[in-house]
Amino acid sequence: MIRHLGPNDFDIFRRIRLEALRAEPAVFASSLEDWEALPDAEWRRRLTANAVFVDFYEEEPVAIMGLVRQGASKMAHRATVIMVYVRKDRRGGGHAKALLEALVRHAREAGIRQLELAVSGENPAAIRFYRREGFVEVGRIEAGTIHEGREIEEILMLRRIDGEAPPR
Repeated sequence: MIRHLGPNDFDIFRRIRLEALRAEPAVFASSLEDWEALPDAEWRRRLTANAVFVDFYEEEPVAIMGLVRQGASKMAHRATVIMVYVRKDRRGGGHAKALLEALVRHAREAGIRQLELAVSGENPAAIRFYRREGFVEVGRIEAGTIHEGREIEEILMLRRIDGEAPPR
C-alpha cells in the first residue's frame, strides 16, 4: 500500500529514511549524520515542502521515493526524484515501480512535465530500473559524491511525463 505522507507522518518518514541511509550509505548524497540530528519540526517541514511516498508491506514501511519541484517560475515544470530506497529483502517485488507510478501521477496532476534524477554510477540495478521506466541519461558528474574518501560518479537522467520526447 502506497501512501503520500503528510506532516503528521514524520515518524514513518524518519524511520524509513534513516533505515535507507544506514543500509546504503554510498548511494545517497546525504549521510546518516545529516539526518539523524534533525528536529521533529524539520522532518515535518520536509514532508510539507516535498512530496514523499512510502510503500508498506504488512504495515511496515519498506520503500520510499520523494519529489522536489523546482522553485523558479521558469523551471517549475521540472522536478527531481529523490530518496529512492527499497529494503533489500523486498527488492524485485514491484515497490519501486509502484512508487514511481504514484509519483508520476502526482507530478502530472501538479503540472510537472519532466522528472530528473542523479543515480550513483555504482548502482547498476537502479540504472537499469530507471532505463526500463523511460529515463534517459543526459550527463555525468565525475566525483558527484564522495563516500569514505572515494569519489563516485553520478549519472544524470530524465524522463518526460507529458508525452514529449526527451532532449537529445
